[in-house]
Amino acid sequence: MTTTIDLTGQTAFVTGSTRGIGRAVASALYAAGARVAIVGRDAVKARAVAGELGERALGVAADVGVAVEVEQAIAAVEQGLGPVDILVNNAGITRDNLLLRMSETEWDEVLRANLTGAFHTTKSVLKGMMKRKRGRIVNVASIIGLTGNKGQANYAASKAGLIGFTKSVAKEYGSRGILVNAVAPGFIDTDMTGGLPPEARAAMLGGITLGRFGRPEDVAGAVLFLASDLAGYITGQVLVVDGGLAV
Repeated sequence: MTTTIDLTGQTAFVTGSTRGIGRAVASALYAAGARVAIVGRDAVKARAVAGELGERALGVAADVGVAVEVEQAIAAVEQGLGPVDILVNNAGITRDNLLLRMSETEWDEVLRANLTGAFHTTKSVLKGMMKRKRGRIVNVASIIGLTGNKGQANYAASKAGLIGFTKSVAKEYGSRGILVNAVAPGFIDTDMTGGLPPEARAAMLGGITLGRFGRPEDVAGAVLFLASDLAGYITGQVLVVDGGLAV
């Protein structure tokens, strides 16, 4: 058994990959030999990140909540890099508020980006994966989708929904050689957590067994594993990457 992860010849489509976890995931897949599509709403940023990675990367713009934009992005990537073998649904936003103060817009925006977006991208790549009888789909959920969190009913619902989506699609397409899994990060040092007050950060750290916030690379390693042949008998699972927060 070989333990080296080699994704040479495969094409990965990573949403929300112009920064944070998505960018780290794209870098890890690229380092393993994959051709990588950097996908974000800002075309300039997407192309810039792709340029930093190298010639096997392509930057494309898409709002994953809009089906036609996803379809156009997938088509552009398949023309420029080849058929999508690996889909990483990482794009996500927060619009935090207590439920009684939460607007319908705050609810809808989060569900559209975090859950409906994964529906659009997954549906767009499935036919090609079925034809080739092989595919890897990794959905970036959150520990909040398993535990809930005050002020994040919309975010928790979207991530819990993504976990249910993962398990359902895994059952539907496992017989076609398509493996579908999720990772559930805990508190990771990104733009989303960078603006927290010091007292809030200290309180969070107190509950983490490893005594530190995670790094985007910690999540990227889990995604890389699930996208590889090392995880060839794993589907429908949620890999928690939280430093022991939920122990």
